[in-house]
Amino acid sequence: MQSVERLKGIDVFVATAAAGSFTAAAERLSLTSSAVGKSIARLEARLGTRLFERTTRRLRLTDAGAAFHRICVRVLEELESAERVLAADAAEPSGRLRVDLPATFGRLKVMPLLLQFVSQHAAVQPYVSFTDRFVDVVDDGIDVAVRIGGADTWPANLGHRFLGTERLVFCASPAYLGLRGVPESLDDLASHDAVAYGRADGSVSPWRVGGTNAPAERRMVESRLVVGDGESQLDAVVAGLGIAPLATWLADGHLAAGRLVPILPQLDADGLPLHIVWPLSKQLLPKVDRLVDHLARHLQIR
Repeated sequence: MQSVERLKGIDVFVATAAAGSFTAAAERLSLTSSAVGKSIARLEARLGTRLFERTTRRLRLTDAGAAFHRICVRVLEELESAERVLAADAAEPSGRLRVDLPATFGRLKVMPLLLQFVSQHAAVQPYVSFTDRFVDVVDDGIDVAVRIGGADTWPANLGHRFLGTERLVFCASPAYLGLRGVPESLDDLASHDAVAYGRADGSVSPWRVGGTNAPAERRMVESRLVVGDGESQLDAVVAGLGIAPLATWLADGHLAAGRLVPILPQLDADGLPLHIVWPLSKQLLPKVDRLVDHLARHLQIR
């Protein structure tokens, strides 16, 4: 049965249940009593169940009819809400906009775009948080989230847009390499200092190491320094404290300026994927729809 067929007669059914009779429903809907009765009869035939107990005085919903009525009321309310949102789509986005961003990537890459968006839409009132931990977008009341990493499959109540995958390159400062030499292979890294990324739970993220014609592998390393912030990890490598695989979106400026030197290009690997995520229930809100579109057009991870 096609979706359009499922909607036929629902408005008449709901109006009849509210009015208590075919005649009263017909007056509300500007139809004839006969047309209302035939509509209800067709709906009952399609569903294979009686929706009303018919008496000489009044119609009364059956148990099945009452259960179906609750669902139909909710469906019609959601359709009405969607129509209001679509009607307002051409209007200026407005209202409180709750945005959650990954800490380092959010500050460096997303905030400039978000500030640009806010400057273009003065009626939007953003509330921005920065977290690298998992957040429940729906339960936490978030309108739009940007995530590096995440599940392979997303819950059915979330919209998501894949924007690409970060690229990791091994880097060190010229001063460090001048003092310790340039490693030529993965095995050489064992004799060098590593600057690792640590999680809030005290664990250390393994290095993602690429390989020729082989998928990236995860490798734990002995670390001279462990930091729980991407910018601090970058600062430590620039300061000559060791080697680390860094995302190109984080290290490109330092590489271009010569403050960092790329090493071991054969070990470059893909890092984590970038997604924009939002509750599907809010997708049609202008403030959400426009921000998702703005970020998707301008946000780059490489």
